Amino acid sequence: MGKGKGEKDVANIEEEEELDRGTWDNQCDFFLSCLGYAVGLGNVWRFPYLCYEHGGVTFLIAYLTMLLVSGLPLFFLELSLGQWAGKGPLKVFGRMAPIAKGLGYGMLMISFLVVIYYNLIIAWTIYYTFAGFTSELPWTYCGNGSLTSQDCYQRDQARECANASNYQDTFWNKQCTPVSEVCEFFNMTLSDTDLVESFNMTEATCNNGTHDLNLNKVYRRISPSEDYYKRTMLGLEDDISWSNMGGLKWDLVGCLAAAWTIVCLCLIKGVQSSGKVVYFTALFPYLVLFILLIRGATLEGAYEGILFYVNPTPEKLEGLMNVKVWAAAATQIFYSLGPSFGGLITLASYNKFSNNCHRDAILIAFSNCATSIFAGFVIFSIVGFMANQAGVSVEDAIASGTGLAFIAYPEAVTQMPFPPIWAFLFFTMLITLGLDSQFTMVETITTAIMDQWPKTRAHKGKVVIGACVAGFLLGLTCTSRGGLFMFSLIDWYASSWGLLICAVTEVLLVMYLYGWRNFMDNIEEMGIRIPLVMKGYWLLMWMVVTPAVLILVFVMTFVQYSPAYSSSLLPGLEEKYVFPGGIQGLGIIMSFAPLMIIILGALYQFWKRNSQGKSTSFKAMTSPNEKWCSAVADKNKKRSGVSNVTYMKDDVAITNYKYEHGM
Repeated sequence: MGKGKGEKDVANIEEEEELDRGTWDNQCDFFLSCLGYAVGLGNVWRFPYLCYEHGGVTFLIAYLTMLLVSGLPLFFLELSLGQWAGKGPLKVFGRMAPIAKGLGYGMLMISFLVVIYYNLIIAWTIYYTFAGFTSELPWTYCGNGSLTSQDCYQRDQARECANASNYQDTFWNKQCTPVSEVCEFFNMTLSDTDLVESFNMTEATCNNGTHDLNLNKVYRRISPSEDYYKRTMLGLEDDISWSNMGGLKWDLVGCLAAAWTIVCLCLIKGVQSSGKVVYFTALFPYLVLFILLIRGATLEGAYEGILFYVNPTPEKLEGLMNVKVWAAAATQIFYSLGPSFGGLITLASYNKFSNNCHRDAILIAFSNCATSIFAGFVIFSIVGFMANQAGVSVEDAIASGTGLAFIAYPEAVTQMPFPPIWAFLFFTMLITLGLDSQFTMVETITTAIMDQWPKTRAHKGKVVIGACVAGFLLGLTCTSRGGLFMFSLIDWYASSWGLLICAVTEVLLVMYLYGWRNFMDNIEEMGIRIPLVMKGYWLLMWMVVTPAVLILVFVMTFVQYSPAYSSSLLPGLEEKYVFPGGIQGLGIIMSFAPLMIIILGALYQFWKRNSQGKSTSFKAMTSPNEKWCSAVADKNKKRSGVSNVTYMKDDVAITNYKYEHGM
């Protein structure tokens, strides 16, 4: 029997759909991709620092609580939205409510800004990985080249100088130097008092006219690892500022190109290729963390570090009364799980319609938190060792962010047996942690392009290459000698207020404009059966608690706002170079760009509908349009050649889908 125009073989249609958009090969690909996206660099370098800053176990309690009231509800909401609609964020919100057309673009803007600087971190780790392929790590000792600071200080080198001069010399200005010359350089005199003990050796002191001062009080000593990070790797110089960013640092440009090449090759075939790469990138960090934990636990001082991390003292528990602890925990869980970037909706949009995303959301969210806690044990065991070696308390040895990853830890591995091995493991782990998150954010951008212009799906590889080339070119601004300032500016502002605005808008849109009943019906249409108690929990969180928490965090970010700053080599501003007012203004514009996009999107939809003669009433602008339907109904629409299938007709489409798949 012949086939009419609207009739096609089902197998051929399914092949066309897979060619058009693509799907995960299996459920494990999706699960590991989501896990890799959620578990990122922040689990290793930001979470431990926040634990220290807010009392260890006190922060853990607040962190787990905020997981339940803000992170997990948003995580499940976005997975459900993406899976039911089978579209990325650009299409989902514009079809759900025309007035929210700009919300997806706002999320895309955030991901776009983040991918620019996030891949630079991967480039830094690539730099360190290759730099560590030597018998002696280049940041072990202070060098004598032009890139070494005169204030670089290494304990073993200083001890050699002291022993060779009867304790009258110290290591300063790249060589053994009489202490009297050091004192004179800083307008002081050599002290007449007896030598004092310092690091189990004797060292002369300087007198400022009233007091005798140890040399570490006379000037700020810089460790070899910090000197290497700032001067050798970043290429900072004494005159680098926003008004003089310096030229490109070509070795960093090469590392950035390598990072984008890796991302491009892993995403070249979409989720079919990235879904296989995550089997390594998502699981390898756990192997390294386990190895580092075993090694860290055997180091001297590890017990004190871990005890500081987990010991609940009455003073620490009193910190639960401090709203700053709860705001910090909410911020960390929010940024850790990654809602409102558009990434979760994108990943879920490639799911099978019947996938149990409810189970996945719970497992991934708790796995993410467990990883943070586990990483805390690893980091604090090493920090305890560093404190023991330096003769200081644990709280004085901890560092945050890039300081922990590229200064504190590299210094710690130089004091371990076989340092190059531990350096290689650590930086390879950082690369894999960063790549997973980068994959999803770039996939969000490319999916948006292909959803907006479906004809580009036939040229998926070219879309990915184009996105990666654009990301590389824009990232060049961060590879100049003053690139750290641009990096810090984007990191400070790109995902702060704008991200929270998108999150609040999203949850209020789904719950109150689209309607919680419709949303719960959509979840049931996918065959997900949620127990009554869990339904009550989800609705309570979505409709009341989660929006309230997000608004609280938004307010606290304003209350605790401080201008963006970075480390530098400018005299007197080495630790805190606060950026000029005009640069701060650029950052604020960057932060509120998603809000401006949401408003402009609403105005554009109002103009467009008005010009097409469609209703622009509040109800019309806040109700699903004629294209709003489930992923299954969308496939049926293409089968039958019908141009519009509304969400009101999804019950028939779902019934057909379940019948075809034996559900």
